[in-house]
Amino acid sequence: MNYSVNTSLTQQLTKKIKTIHTMTKTNTSSSLGIWMDHSVAHLIEFSEQTGITTTLQPNLTRDQMSHHFSKGDYQKHQLEQHQQKEFYTALGKVILNYDKVLLFGPTDAKVELFHLLEADSHFNNKIIEMKQADKMTEHQQHAFVLGYFLKHTTV
Repeated sequence: MNYSVNTSLTQQLTKKIKTIHTMTKTNTSSSLGIWMDHSVAHLIEFSEQTGITTTLQPNLTRDQMSHHFSKGDYQKHQLEQHQQKEFYTALGKVILNYDKVLLFGPTDAKVELFHLLEADSHFNNKIIEMKQADKMTEHQQHAFVLGYFLKHTTV
């Protein structure tokens, strides 16, 4: 099977991860909120500047994949699975830079990511929690992250 289409996804996510790493070097934040579903993740740092959002998403939507791949459902499914794994791996690389992480959103994507992180010993010292949340505007996401970490942070 050919997954060359995902090369651009990997490059896009790598570039965004570098941007996030730059942000974390200049910011003392150790907490991150991630609103996510299967197609997008909005990363929101909890800090004095809780206005910074970085968005990660795969390049191809399901409609675009069906246009590019007409050989059958199995190949489409394999591509989707591979792309989802890359997406979660990229999020995991970002999460390594934080001590506390809140995964929230309307789908089971947060649960899938949580289980992958839970199985990886690199995340043993991280506090990662999940909360169910509906679709939200960017402002609502920021308020959710701010409210959560203010409530769960000791001074």
